Amino acid sequence: MSGNHHHHEHSGDNLVKAARHALVDAGEQWTEMRADVFSALAERERPASAYDLAENVSALRGKRVAPNSVYRILDLFVRTNLARRVESANAYVANSHPGCQHDCIFLICDSCGQAVHIDDDKLTGALIAAAKGAGFTEVRPVVELRGICADCS
Repeated sequence: MSGNHHHHEHSGDNLVKAARHALVDAGEQWTEMRADVFSALAERERPASAYDLAENVSALRGKRVAPNSVYRILDLFVRTNLARRVESANAYVANSHPGCQHDCIFLICDSCGQAVHIDDDKLTGALIAAAKGAGFTEVRPVVELRGICADCS
């Protein structure tokens, strides 16, 4: 039996629509600023920092957007599963399947910075079980593997 998690991947306008629905279903508002930040994040092929996104949104809006405002929105996106934080890069990626709850494993290229996520519920489930066995509760695995991607090797 496979430990992989299956879900529907979204991209482009469908990803933005799925994110909007997931955020509203979570009881939050989909504001213009949140839409701009999500769109800027979703357009990125690599993890982006709040500063990168603030620059993009500032250019789009024609006025300066503070990185702190973007951080607050990104925190909301992570809490509602619209985005994932790549801890080792202090950056974020759009979740291509918003509303789908599971833990991702990131593969990060040390050469080009690309971050690919894979799903393996069997592996993350084993990590959760080990943590619970050690007395931890509300466990959220953060798994990142660094190496060189196929394109760079």
